[in-house]
Amino acid sequence: MKQPGGMQGAAAGLGEREFREVRELARRTFGLDLKPGKEALVHARLARRVQELGLGSIAEYIEAVKADRTGLELERLINALATNHTSFLREPQHFALLRERILPELAPRASFWIWSAGCSTGEEPYSILFTAAERLGARLGAMRLLATDISTRALEKAQAAIYPAERLQGLPPGWPQKYFQRGTGRWEGSVRVKPEWRARVDFRRLNLMEDFSFLPRMAVIFCRNVMIYFDKATQERLVRRFEDRLEPGGWLLIGHSEGLMGVRHGLEYVMPAVYRKPAA
Repeated sequence: MKQPGGMQGAAAGLGEREFREVRELARRTFGLDLKPGKEALVHARLARRVQELGLGSIAEYIEAVKADRTGLELERLINALATNHTSFLREPQHFALLRERILPELAPRASFWIWSAGCSTGEEPYSILFTAAERLGARLGAMRLLATDISTRALEKAQAAIYPAERLQGLPPGWPQKYFQRGTGRWEGSVRVKPEWRARVDFRRLNLMEDFSFLPRMAVIFCRNVMIYFDKATQERLVRRFEDRLEPGGWLLIGHSEGLMGVRHGLEYVMPAVYRKPAA
């Protein structure tokens, strides 16, 4: 079956060489390891942009990305390839740990930072914020919450904080009323994080492959279901740099589908998907 318009040309243009070029560009610029077998995914995500630009093939698109000195087309490529699947309180064991152990340790302090690295469309940092609000109460002002992602498209959604109402299913009783506004009119069926809570999250674009040594020392870093897309060498470099940004005794939480087996680092294993920098 033929695909309509320019999509057919784009499909014909994704050969082994083009896939290799996209793979190398993705690995070099933002650490994404597109393994063989992902050709259909790459085609599906890039063909639409090829059509928008009126180009004849993905090969032409790759040349356009490399020729664009502004970096905007590379950013669009990243937006197209980045996966932004997430949910509120995803991997709830981490939020139980945050509520029962980590936050009580941090509560007496005058200030501390938590970083959601790879925050996607915002569900993770808002889950951190709401958990902290419930646990810290009047002490919440001591927490500084940074949320970063490489995808500008995901960050725009995170800052807008508008979600389908069904996404709130399974949240603790009272949370939907306390933290969200329900949409009316054309927004019927949607909810939005209330403005006073949105204002407590510092959203920034950040490529984890680039230098982030300018960031403050973190008490907790959430980097979950991000490194699964990186090869071992990239994972190791990133974990070492996270380790540098953690304060002594700081926590690193990764995805349960990930692991640091074979990755050299100086962190202490606490439990599955949880590591801690030595306090000394």
